[in-house]
Amino acid sequence: MSQIKYIFVTGGVTSSLGKGIIAASLAKLLQARGYRTTIQKLDPYINVDPGTLNPYEHGECYVTDDGAETDLDLGHYERFLNVRTSQANNVTTGRIYQSVIEKERRGEFLGKTVQVVPHITNEIKERIQILGNSGDYDIVITEIGGTVGDIESLPYIEAVRQLLWELGDNNGIVVHLTLVPYLSAAGELKTKPTQHSVKTLMESGIKADILVCRTEHEISDDIKEKLALFCNVKREAVIQSIDASTIYDVPLMMQEEGLDKVALEKLALSDEEEPDLTQWKEFLQRHKNPKHTVTIGLIGKYVELQDSYKSILESFIHAGAANEVAVKVRSIHSEYINENNIDKKMMGLNGILVAPGFGERGIEGKVLAVRYARDNNLPFLGICLGMQMAVIEFARNVLGLKDANSTEMDENTPHPVINLMEEQKSITHKGGTMRLGAWDCELKPGSLVHQVYGGETHIAERHRHRFEFNNDYKAAFEAEGLIASGINAETGLVEIVELPAHPWFIGVQYHPEYKSTVANPHPLFVGFVKAVLKQKQQQTNASLA
Repeated sequence: MSQIKYIFVTGGVTSSLGKGIIAASLAKLLQARGYRTTIQKLDPYINVDPGTLNPYEHGECYVTDDGAETDLDLGHYERFLNVRTSQANNVTTGRIYQSVIEKERRGEFLGKTVQVVPHITNEIKERIQILGNSGDYDIVITEIGGTVGDIESLPYIEAVRQLLWELGDNNGIVVHLTLVPYLSAAGELKTKPTQHSVKTLMESGIKADILVCRTEHEISDDIKEKLALFCNVKREAVIQSIDASTIYDVPLMMQEEGLDKVALEKLALSDEEEPDLTQWKEFLQRHKNPKHTVTIGLIGKYVELQDSYKSILESFIHAGAANEVAVKVRSIHSEYINENNIDKKMMGLNGILVAPGFGERGIEGKVLAVRYARDNNLPFLGICLGMQMAVIEFARNVLGLKDANSTEMDENTPHPVINLMEEQKSITHKGGTMRLGAWDCELKPGSLVHQVYGGETHIAERHRHRFEFNNDYKAAFEAEGLIASGINAETGLVEIVELPAHPWFIGVQYHPEYKSTVANPHPLFVGFVKAVLKQKQQQTNASLA
């Protein structure tokens, strides 16, 4: 197919309607029909990337193979499509303006007055088309963050208007996601918010081609007819998106509504080949009909906002389905764990995951959770900061280094078992000291992690951290039983630690959750859930004996 097709997903009425899930679901259906599809997210905030955003403010920061710190929606894109994303898949207003200002400083605009139109909008159009021009895709779906009518979104909406005109008929369409609220006092669904949203979009020069209506109640044919008439779209292009029990139901619901067929028709593409969703349906079957249940404690610092650990929670769904296990995740705030309540907090858990994070708040609670898992032979997985806490706990309670710590928490610790590398110490920009993106790791033959990865000896995993295992202490740790089972050959940095004497105890410096997808659940999560189930069954058998 020579002409690249573009689909733009906009939102109206309110935020958090699920544009990312609708975009990912449509992409999944198009991919299942044989079209090479990718998704990108345009974020209207002025931060250059989400890397410095508080997790409470924006949820987790998702990291790609090429080291881009991106919006958490890119996680949904990868989990649904099983296609890797990159820096090109996430663009922010901060990055757009930064690029334009740098061009102006270099004199690339030949002394012209630099303005939102055409300079900012031209930059946006260029960014939108990077993936399309790569030759790797047939269809590029672009999600516009925010809500139509927002001041921040105006340059993006104008860039889309221009691009639709430049692309010509059948080469670009707009899918507009709105809310159809239910007023319980009146006992009816209301279409007026959607009408106003579409009107706002039209005032910007854009006509919605497809309406996706988020709703808690079934939308009747009469309401669909009304929306079609007043919003100037075809009747079959009014798509219901009702609340689902899991986000993984949404592609099948959108297929039932005919979203992919309508999109293909408007793009003048063939819809003859029915989507092959066999693997997806098998995953859903296992997910919804588990044979066992386990409870895993997620020990974190940002547990009040579920999106802070979005990829971890989704990885448990993938790994649970692979093991035919329902994984119940109990979120436990590490700041409120202490010596007096640790037994009560951990009661009923079959396994413990100590989550990533930054800063010293809640650190001692994480250390206590690691010790509980080690002392009680509970399967343990430590991710990034969680791995570092496992190292600190072992140093204090096994090596006898009572004041061992990370220099992130205590610059003056006498035993900096976690430390900055020398070359990082002089860097002042926050992003500059981060180890980001995919890094290679050599696995120790015969180790637990070697077995978990199916006998692989070489892996590449994504990182997002600043502090490292201090190799000055490596020999002392290994002499007492905590071995380095994964090392970056180029730098000598320890990536994985494990306790062979424990039923299942692994800490990883990287973020395995970023690579787990429906089609390829991450082996560490699959292995962890399997070990948790085995441990629970052994405990049950022992109590019955």
